[in-house]
Amino acid sequence: MTDPEAAAQPGAPQLYDHIPNNVALDYHYGDMDKVDAAFASAAHVTKLDIENTRVAVVSMEPRVGLASYDKTTERYTLQVPTQGVAGNRANLAKNLKVPNEKVRILTANVGGSFGMKNINYPEYMCILYAAKELGRPVKWLDERSTAFLSDSHGRAQKIHAELALDAEGHFLAAKLSGYGNLGAYITGVAPGPLSLNTGKNFSSVYRTPLMAVDIKVVLTNTTLMGAYRGAGRPEANYYMERLIDRAADEMGINRLTLRKRNFIKPSQIPFAASSGVTYDSGDFQAVFNKALEISDHENFSKRKKESKKAGKLRGIAVGSYLEVTAPPSPELGKIVFDPDGTVQLITGTLDYGQGHATPFAQVLSAQLGVPFENIKLVQGDSDIVHTGNGTGGSRSIMASGQAIVGAAKLVIEKGKRAAAHMLEASEADIEFEGGRFTIAGTDRSIDIMELAKKLHDGKMPEGVPETLDVDHTSEPIASAFPNGCHVAEVEIDPETGVVQIVRYSAVNDFGTVINPMLVAGQLHGGVVQGIGQALMEHVRYDDSGQPITGSLMDYALPRAEDVPNMTVGDHPVPATTNPLGSKGCGEAGCAGSLSTVVNAVIDALSEYGIKHIDMPLTSERVWRAIQEAKAKAA
Repeated sequence: MTDPEAAAQPGAPQLYDHIPNNVALDYHYGDMDKVDAAFASAAHVTKLDIENTRVAVVSMEPRVGLASYDKTTERYTLQVPTQGVAGNRANLAKNLKVPNEKVRILTANVGGSFGMKNINYPEYMCILYAAKELGRPVKWLDERSTAFLSDSHGRAQKIHAELALDAEGHFLAAKLSGYGNLGAYITGVAPGPLSLNTGKNFSSVYRTPLMAVDIKVVLTNTTLMGAYRGAGRPEANYYMERLIDRAADEMGINRLTLRKRNFIKPSQIPFAASSGVTYDSGDFQAVFNKALEISDHENFSKRKKESKKAGKLRGIAVGSYLEVTAPPSPELGKIVFDPDGTVQLITGTLDYGQGHATPFAQVLSAQLGVPFENIKLVQGDSDIVHTGNGTGGSRSIMASGQAIVGAAKLVIEKGKRAAAHMLEASEADIEFEGGRFTIAGTDRSIDIMELAKKLHDGKMPEGVPETLDVDHTSEPIASAFPNGCHVAEVEIDPETGVVQIVRYSAVNDFGTVINPMLVAGQLHGGVVQGIGQALMEHVRYDDSGQPITGSLMDYALPRAEDVPNMTVGDHPVPATTNPLGSKGCGEAGCAGSLSTVVNAVIDALSEYGIKHIDMPLTSERVWRAIQEAKAKAA
């Protein structure tokens, strides 16, 4: 059984005797009676059957592990590319049935992950046991072909989506039902993206009074499912934006007007969404307006005429998105002032391509005035990083940022006590600003780095801190809500079905942006992955369960020539739920690009009467849709 809908039917072959109808989770959210009543009273109901295709992660670096065992200490060590050492150590220790302190995980540079490497895979257990039995280190290295089979996949839903509207096009209610393909095994966060996360993100930036979700998460004879960049967020935004475009077409309302009519207004924030979360900030109409401006939307008709002269179809789509980031868990903010003048910043997230060292150092330097170039980020050793759930869910800048701010305050408190001793003053008279501790109303002061060195060099009397080091764990905070509006333009060759993205614009609200260049890089990468799924990526199995997309010869990835230059703008509205006001950005590109690329293609094909094509919109699928539409018209 490879299809989740077929696998959930009565009489289907059972993968596990104790799981009836192969349904591992029957997920429900919302008051269905109220939702049904809203649909019954609606002037119009739009319905769509949508397949959100299964995709492979295809990280640049395959998985690998180097295991060793110390008989003297009875301790396991695993060197492995992962998304966070503390959380994975806890999971690994649990699986090994040993205390946490008997396991050490080391991670260095990681060549991509996108959610996939945050799992304790079976191979790691095998090499750890082998290392113990053999008394020597054991290494395992995956290859690309087996990565397609064993690395967790993403997306994979079959959804029936509905939107109820009144006569003027105001949303009354929305609902999702269908199936999520869990694969053959349950691991990690896998059921969440297919169910809970999809529901939490479905209402997006729109006033949707009522919402219901009914998704069965089903076991099949396919590769296990996991988190993949966005993990339910791009899927949910895709369903909503497809529904809106279809509803606009069916009701004869301009697509832009329908969206504007239903945006949550700034005066309504904080806004209790029907998804069960409360948006603390945002200006969705302003973001939308700016996207129209930078994309030169008003001159699209001219560009469409030029494309037609060249024998091409041209389409455009404007789509908003909103993500509910993963709620940051307790996070480590440990600061160590070394004798050589460097400052260790230790936190439980992990940089596997995001560039954490720069923005985290920016935050610490701004808080304490320590030289940026002296800061060294430490994330990859579970003996040092004792707390943290790693990087995922676009949470790192909020979680580690709050931990750094909290730790910096503790450093300042210790520093005031130490500076009072050094400057022979009362602690109450010590002020801190710009990296210096100063006696209020005087010019007598000491630099924080000089103070740290003096504490290292000499023995302090009782009551005076011996170092400025702190080991701080922050409390969990609420999710943030990054949002934005993307605009895609495509050209299609009707003779071949080849789709080319010719223009792409995006305006985003990521709250307070610490490092604009890194944020732009994250956005670009997410958009490219969305383009890949929209136009070419699709893991497929034949009727016997044999994977038929098992290499890069038959699983297409976007190349540089498939990606247009992007025009990027910002309209930041700081979050109120974390001290930096940041919202996270790592997965937003996928959330915005899936719907805009697909809707732009459907817009280009609308002159043939084509209303829907499921991803991926390959040249073959587009060509066949055109031919079928022509035949039907004839």
